[in-house]
Amino acid sequence: MSVLRVDQKIDITNEICPMTFVKTKLKLETLRSGQILEVTLRDGEPLLNVPKSVQEEGHKILDVRQNGDLFTILIERR
Repeated sequence: MSVLRVDQKIDITNEICPMTFVKTKLKLETLRSGQILEVTLRDGEPLLNVPKSVQEEGHKILDVRQNGDLFTILIERR
């Protein structure tokens, strides 16, 4: 896989649902179509809900990676 250019980053590790998705959605709205947002979040509800919710909004999940006890997801804004 080629290296993707990340346009913006957001860390929601200190947030709880539903604010994890709300903050992710608000950050995505600042991007143009095709730009990539990197989201750092925790396992559990955030990891289950954020990717599902952004896909329901029409965006594309490009990658999900575990980094210790945190996860990073790459989302392409559509």
